[in-house]
Amino acid sequence: QVQLVESGGGLVQPGGSLRLSCAASGFPFSTHKMSWVRQALGKDVEWVSDINSDDSTDYRDSVKGRFTISRDNTQNMVYLQMNSLKPEDTAVYYCAYGEARVLRGQGTQVTVSS
Repeated sequence: QVQLVESGGGLVQPGGSLRLSCAASGFPFSTHKMSWVRQALGKDVEWVSDINSDDSTDYRDSVKGRFTISRDNTQNMVYLQMNSLKPEDTAVYYCAYGEARVLRGQGTQVTVSS
């Protein structure tokens, strides 16, 4: 069965950096779009970034220039490098697979606070 295991979250001060990781299994990773989405407390899930099977990427406007998504098809891993973090980036971050952005993990909490 499909498994997605997110890690790398934590508490960081505004302006700081974190690198999130997602280990994927149970599906042909290299041929699937992978995404990061997030959910802040009391709010809806919002899309953050995509990386396609051809390594093309896309980002929501509020994270462009600060976040970088990448993938390692040899390890079935997807990453999200987050720099210049802001308090409004605080959320639980999930990785997702496929065009439908299916979630299968527990997420990792990112808290940006001084």
